[in-house]
Amino acid sequence: MKSAVETLNPTRVRLTVEVPFEELKDSLDAAYKKINQQVTVKGFRKGKIPARVIDQRFGRGAVLEEAVNDALPKFYTDAVNEAELNPLGQPEVDITELKDGETLNFTAEVDIRPSIEIPDYSGIEVEVDAVEVTDEDVEKSVEQLRERFASTSPVERAAAEGDVLTIDLQAKVDGEVLEDGVADGVSYTIGSGELLDGIDDAVKGLEAGGEATFTSELKGGSAAGKEAEVTVKVTQVAARELPELDDDFAQLASEFDTLEELQADSRKRLANMKQYDQATQAQERVLDKLLELVEVPVPEKLLEDEINTRKHNLEHHQLGQMGLDLEKYLELQGKTAEEFETETREAAVKGIKTQFVLDELVKQEKHNVSQEELTEHLMRRAASSGMSPDQFAQAVVEQGQVPLLVGEVARGKALASVVEKATVKDTNGEVVDLDDEEDEETEAAEAPAAEAADAEKADDKAEEKTEG
Repeated sequence: MKSAVETLNPTRVRLTVEVPFEELKDSLDAAYKKINQQVTVKGFRKGKIPARVIDQRFGRGAVLEEAVNDALPKFYTDAVNEAELNPLGQPEVDITELKDGETLNFTAEVDIRPSIEIPDYSGIEVEVDAVEVTDEDVEKSVEQLRERFASTSPVERAAAEGDVLTIDLQAKVDGEVLEDGVADGVSYTIGSGELLDGIDDAVKGLEAGGEATFTSELKGGSAAGKEAEVTVKVTQVAARELPELDDDFAQLASEFDTLEELQADSRKRLANMKQYDQATQAQERVLDKLLELVEVPVPEKLLEDEINTRKHNLEHHQLGQMGLDLEKYLELQGKTAEEFETETREAAVKGIKTQFVLDELVKQEKHNVSQEELTEHLMRRAASSGMSPDQFAQAVVEQGQVPLLVGEVARGKALASVVEKATVKDTNGEVVDLDDEEDEETEAAEAPAAEAADAEKADDKAEEKTEG
């Protein structure tokens, strides 16, 4: 076999491959054997039909087609390895010449990982928010905890903001009561925004036994997105009572004996959260600066696949769980379809560039992933997915995604090393020592690495099609 490589652009090549016919022998034998198992010819036992008979009855062309289809993936892979290419996705193969008994010639165009040069990045400087916890922040945190321990008691008066109502609902569309449009004994807090638009105005001022009708767009169910006439009946009005902010509350709501201790703990937790946010912000801004320093060509086919993947995940997974379609989502976000397309493309470009640059850093700086690091990352991913570590690990193994997780950790380590060499200052002009926030920085650095892995998943799927 002979092969040659022609560079079409920085991210695409054309392989020209010439295969002597004798190298097709194994595939020809396999083709005859396969056809033998699929056909019957009178006078011959199944599987024992001579090759010349198969040629006469079914045509030599059918055998050659089967043999070539069997052999192409191997010859393509050999040519890729010989040229030391890093292909992305599925090649476009064109058989240019097939002479029985003489030669098989074909071309294969495929996207490749571009060659990337990483410049000196030690001079990167970024600014992040300062870690400041105010008395107001602490007060708000404790107040949220207080809300969780609120009690309710029925009252004989008109419903007002913040009251907890027990209500019955009935929804009609075009004058017909929906099968799934009736609900009794629903608990609703006025002002929570948890049910239907317009319900707050309808129930305010009603006492137990009161009833009102309003029009609202249904958010879910069989008539989601349609305008409905909704009748709401209040069966009970209850006032919310918050516990006193004192030592008794601290003992009720926490492991602390005094309110002062509870407030101190809230301040500490808020500081830790803001330190994590600060580490995440540093990582994101250092990454942006790094990407500005590196010229990264993006394969157009890979980009289109990544855009389609992001759209599919949004429409069929995230929005589907929320009972929304894309049109309604854009309306709630206040975005046009054009703005959405632009933002999706920009995010996809950044994801692909991030993957390429961090992978190159992993290779250059020889970042290895230990079993302990992989396990820790798996535990974090399991927690964010809502699965147990064992369930998540089993799913990862069954889907063959262990290399993807290894890649995420390696990229996270590569980005963390860039952040370590950068100068990070807060908005007060103080240098931020992220060494004190090592765990937060490492976890934060793995986030863009995980996002970049989406493009790698698209590549893997395309390559599986090629190999199949």
